[in-house]
Amino acid sequence: MIAYLSGAMENAPKEGREWREDISDWLKCELNHGSLDPVVMSKETAIKENAKNYRAWKTTHPEKFKLFIQKIIYSDLTAVISESDYLICLWDENVIRGGGTHAEVTFAFWYKKPVYLVNNLNEIELSSWIEGCTDTIFESFSTLKQFLKIKYGK
Repeated sequence: MIAYLSGAMENAPKEGREWREDISDWLKCELNHGSLDPVVMSKETAIKENAKNYRAWKTTHPEKFKLFIQKIIYSDLTAVISESDYLICLWDENVIRGGGTHAEVTFAFWYKKPVYLVNNLNEIELSSWIEGCTDTIFESFSTLKQFLKIKYGK
């Protein structure tokens, strides 16, 4: 089984790297599941495309920036649709100004992939659309882990 790790990057501290590393390690150790981390995937694409400073291109080279971002979008959505079995999403204040997480959750729903969402906002602030796309909503990663152990444990 493979989990795609969806959540804010562009507006998140350290691109949301820390929670993704933690859950990736846990998934491997506890469930023997793999994970697809878009932070790692984006970094690999940036290296391959010689685009380490691509964020600066947004103002200095807008067309170049757009083309690069389109490669990232294609890679991320391909991973959600064709390479993952389920999606783990961290929904917090950092995700609101972005667009990728919204799309990933929607595509996972459309392709009938389970969406397990950790909601760090007040319940009333969670988008109805996003709530409709989820299979289960959790208040913390610890409750998500308990659920995943029961659902996918040996």
